[in-house]
Amino acid sequence: MPETALDNTGKPDAVELSFDDFKGIVINDYRVGYESRQASLLGRREVLTGKAKFGIFGDGKEVAQIAMAKMFRKGDWRAGYYRDQTFMFATGMSNLKEFFAQLYAHPDVEKDPASGGRQMNCHYATRFINPDGTWINQAENMNCSSDMSTTGGHMPRLLGLAYASKLYRQNQELAGFDNFSVNGNEVAFGTLGNGSTSEGLFFETFNAAGVLQVPMAISIWDDAYAISVPAKLQTTKEDISEVLQGFQRMPGTNGYEIFKVRGWDYVALCETYERAITMCREQHVPVLIHVTEMTQPQGHSTSGSHERYKSKERLAWEDEYDCLLQMRQWMINSAIATAEEIDELEAAAKKHVRECQREAWNEISNEIKTELDEASKLIDQLALYSGKNEELSAITATLRACIDPGRKDIMEAIRKALRITVTENNAERHELLNWYNTENARNKDRFNSKLFSESPQSPLNVPVVAPEYDEDAKLLDGREVLNACFDANFERDKRIVAFGEDVGAIGDVNQGFAGLQNKYGDLRITDTGIREATIIGQGVGLSIRGLRPIAEIQYMDYLLYSINVLSDDLASLSYRTSGGQKAPLIVRTRGHRLEGIWHSGSPMGLILNSMRGLHICVPRNMTQAAGMYNTLLRGEEPALVVECLNGYRLKEKLPANVGEFTVPLGKAEVLKEGSDITVVSYGSTLRIVMEAVDELEKLGINIEVIDPQTLYPFDTDNACGKSLGKTNKLLVVDEDLPGAGSAYILQKIVENQNGYYHLDSQPRTLTAKDHRPPYGSDGDYFSKPSLDDVIETVYGMMSESNPTKYPAIY
Repeated sequence: MPETALDNTGKPDAVELSFDDFKGIVINDYRVGYESRQASLLGRREVLTGKAKFGIFGDGKEVAQIAMAKMFRKGDWRAGYYRDQTFMFATGMSNLKEFFAQLYAHPDVEKDPASGGRQMNCHYATRFINPDGTWINQAENMNCSSDMSTTGGHMPRLLGLAYASKLYRQNQELAGFDNFSVNGNEVAFGTLGNGSTSEGLFFETFNAAGVLQVPMAISIWDDAYAISVPAKLQTTKEDISEVLQGFQRMPGTNGYEIFKVRGWDYVALCETYERAITMCREQHVPVLIHVTEMTQPQGHSTSGSHERYKSKERLAWEDEYDCLLQMRQWMINSAIATAEEIDELEAAAKKHVRECQREAWNEISNEIKTELDEASKLIDQLALYSGKNEELSAITATLRACIDPGRKDIMEAIRKALRITVTENNAERHELLNWYNTENARNKDRFNSKLFSESPQSPLNVPVVAPEYDEDAKLLDGREVLNACFDANFERDKRIVAFGEDVGAIGDVNQGFAGLQNKYGDLRITDTGIREATIIGQGVGLSIRGLRPIAEIQYMDYLLYSINVLSDDLASLSYRTSGGQKAPLIVRTRGHRLEGIWHSGSPMGLILNSMRGLHICVPRNMTQAAGMYNTLLRGEEPALVVECLNGYRLKEKLPANVGEFTVPLGKAEVLKEGSDITVVSYGSTLRIVMEAVDELEKLGINIEVIDPQTLYPFDTDNACGKSLGKTNKLLVVDEDLPGAGSAYILQKIVENQNGYYHLDSQPRTLTAKDHRPPYGSDGDYFSKPSLDDVIETVYGMMSESNPTKYPAIY
């Protein structure tokens, strides 16, 4: 057990507890809290001396977090924020040495298991993915989902973590998945500061959990400030639990049990948490524990001092009601320990914390020192045989003089040395270059890897299965093809659930799930309120806990309401944990070509720029969409699927293997071969491009049409670049705004696929206008690419090359 953890294993029941047992527990609790406080104080000093970049700590919250940790069990989950170090130490999910390793940004998951140096300190996570991409047994471990700095940003995920327990308890088909749950007995613990309760994500999550009745326990650490802003400027009545009293459940209603307790009262905290969490675990009722009268002895962070905005009276009160000081005094008054015994404990704790800090610092600094010595010697060796001897010697002198050097300093020195000697060719320079390349690869793994899982479970590794058609294959509406696909998958995999606005009873607004709730029940196919952020968060939490959710956002425009959860949480999860966590959520939405500002969106630029870490699928029809769902549901990475809104009632053949065939991600498809110009498009505009083919051929123009099918990853076989080698002309047709999705596609083809070298004329884009489309068919025609636009743009490009053969139309 880590040296800071509470020992709750084998603890006697309260009725059996002797006074000596009780004393031992309390003294150990105080030790954990005191060690945590010393880590905060020492951590701040390490930042101010320059060894670390930034520090944010949990001082002042120690006693409440110890009380909360007493009720945390194997299988439980935490989704918290950056003040919870004492809780993490007390549960054993982290320890002091890992605390300092993260503070120093150690890029080794053995040293910083939470993030491999990618997150600032006090951003916690436990690793629940094995190196081969498989899941650990979550039911046998204490679990912590990965923290974020965005205040309140973790709340939607907390809802999903708690909702998973409800499904595991109530859906008997999940009884065999005991590596993720034991009868849904797990509680999802959430924490946040009082300032974060002003965030919309908090209120949206709070309401959703009250509706769903899930085992979610929210602790609010209330120190009366949000950085410098006092509660009177952010919370009605200056009391969030008073504001939320309407959520208190009454006989015959759903809702919460709401508790309020002072953050310096050890006994009351322990009693409150025992009562609240027992009720939450057994009854699956959400609880709110409002912990008031907390302090923040070092202020918000290392970026400033709280003396600037707190009155002398407030600072004096905080000194008196510091939770550890109050606990110490209570221990003395209750004859649990003498002042001398506590002094001795505190001295030992300070020494222990300092030893952990030194070990963590020595481990990373020795690694870097070794690399610095190797690099310096190689540059010195090069200097002996170089005409740039003095300049190279100056580089190594500067490098060796660095105080607390980093890998940045080493690589800067090497790159400068290689630039200086660019005209030289000797063995010493080659040796330096080889060392640079080796270290560059290591640094790429340290700092740039794991945007996706990079595991055998990646959907990129799912075998390709072609669609099969019977001779008398039915010609159905596209929505019916999707419906058959979902039906087959729900039958195949009991972990799959779907939810969103209007998804359940009516089978979604376009009938993709029509009739399936009646077949599979409302635990698996569920209506939600209008709450996009928590629909996504619900999916994130469920997928973290081993289920396979499809979270539906009714229209693509409304992704904006969930963008912070999609971008900050889901898209970055694999990266920010260095592959230690994953959430294979599928987000289903629809867009393009409907009429009106709010239902016709194609914000692919926004999606591509904010959701790196998701597969972005843009199927041209519902058969392709079905194949992508089949692929994604057999892989384990997150994805967004954008269905064509105007394609649900277009006729398509029903594949005989509708639930089995797969569409590979990242594989572009040449829909029509041609010799004159390459036209790349996707989704609904692709249909318009195909409609233009006949008229263009009558004009003597033979276009090659390519559907990338997914935008992330994009055309991994370079089909577009190869096509340009034949046609030498490129047009990208996209109904996003100018310079958005089309700019991304151009960069991929012209730069990454070396398409530039094949061009004999300027590449072009045909996009929507700069504004959103107005209502009506005329609005669509005059604001998004039309059939006429495609024909005339292609013709114009050919006219520029050969005006004699293709005279100007206008």
